[in-house]
Amino acid sequence: MTRQPDVTNSDEVADQRATRLVIPLLLVSAFVVILNETIMGVALPALNRDLGISVSTGQWLTSAFMLVMAVIIPVTGFLLQRFHLRQVFIAAMTLFTLGTLICFLAPNFTVLLLGRIVQASGTAIMMPLLMTTILNTVPADRRGRVMGNISIVMAVAPAVGPTLSGLILSVLDWRWLFGLVLPIALLALGLGAAFIRNVTEPRAARIDVLSVIVSAFAFGGLVYGFSSLGKAADADAAIPPWAALLVGAVALVLFVWRQIGLQKEDRALLDLRVFQSRQFSISIGLVLVSFMALFGTIILLPLYMQNVLGHDTLATGLTLLPGGLVMGLLAPFVGRLYDRYGPRPLVTPGAGVVTLVMWSMTFFGTETSLGYVVAAHMALSVGLGLMFTPLLTGALGSLRPSLYSYGSAVVGTVQQVAGAAGTATFIAVMSAVAASQLNDGADAVVAEAGGIHMAFVLGAVIVTLAFFATFLVRRSEAGQEPESLPVH
Repeated sequence: MTRQPDVTNSDEVADQRATRLVIPLLLVSAFVVILNETIMGVALPALNRDLGISVSTGQWLTSAFMLVMAVIIPVTGFLLQRFHLRQVFIAAMTLFTLGTLICFLAPNFTVLLLGRIVQASGTAIMMPLLMTTILNTVPADRRGRVMGNISIVMAVAPAVGPTLSGLILSVLDWRWLFGLVLPIALLALGLGAAFIRNVTEPRAARIDVLSVIVSAFAFGGLVYGFSSLGKAADADAAIPPWAALLVGAVALVLFVWRQIGLQKEDRALLDLRVFQSRQFSISIGLVLVSFMALFGTIILLPLYMQNVLGHDTLATGLTLLPGGLVMGLLAPFVGRLYDRYGPRPLVTPGAGVVTLVMWSMTFFGTETSLGYVVAAHMALSVGLGLMFTPLLTGALGSLRPSLYSYGSAVVGTVQQVAGAAGTATFIAVMSAVAASQLNDGADAVVAEAGGIHMAFVLGAVIVTLAFFATFLVRRSEAGQEPESLPVH
């Protein structure tokens, strides 16, 4: 007798294969979109010359990107609750691909800015989508190693971006920063549309328009204010940084008040009950400090390398590259160790390393060797690498499944605000001290070195306080905190 094929088993096997493809595809897509976010900085001088625009106008290519990210990321919690994974992925990659095409073909600054805004709309969705998918598809005892892959994306893409940008610009014009990304984005979109299946179950939900508007003023105002703060002295800001920060702070209070009210009806745009988890709250606080240290250091080191030590942009990019690669290579091992031992045996030593390195950077001066700078940055990357995966995995894993998408949106929002705040704080301190020393008659190089020294002192104090907070981190079973949360 001929045995009929088991259709049910065949369907299950196909579903398993599709599920296994989802995360690699999302990782590649996330790498591409984050890489695109970081390649623009090195290209701005060439863009300013080619398009005939001022430095302050050209800065909007990065400022507008960050603003759109800050506005859209809080909304992703609702999007991931309301729509299927496949729908959200296709929408995100379509926006990113379309924006990349617009940038590649842009005849002037206005069209290029429009392309960057469309790109940012897709980019903002990708990381929360990736995190939520992992939480819904990967068993709790394997999440560490898979979340470690996210750390690779978060660490390597920003590190490779400036170096890759410099190499491309040395042989091609700025359009090819987008032209070379475009076929990769198209391939990711095509593969995702062909192979990604729905692994989450959406629920009927209405979007609260007022929350979206208030959220835009809150997170957009904070990111714009912090981003403008550091360069306010040498660029004519359309809106004073202090005014943007004030509007952002007031709007944030209103946003939180609105969400608390909507949570009673299960209609919040960004469900803040995630903060009822002690593990989530402590971990997100440490993530915020870590990102401030990371972005503040990333913005200061190139200035120090070029303006104090006198190295060119290529040497600067190559100096920062090893640290990003080390963090990326370390991430999978950190993930496996997290699965076995939990967060604290990794987070506390990592924070200790970050603290020691930040204090060592306070000794940077006008005669510091290049090897010292490279070693310090690599050690900082190791410390942060020991922290990121355990903190993110522990924070999101402590939530109930119904809150995964909101937790992922909070992580993305904190990353944007912390990055802008870290950059602004370090630059503001550096600028103030350097200006004071210049007024006292110091040489320009010595004055900038003094400003950078004080910025690193402030950073070292902040991460020292964070080090002591790591002793509060505990391992919690997935979805068990907080007990008081209602089930949807």
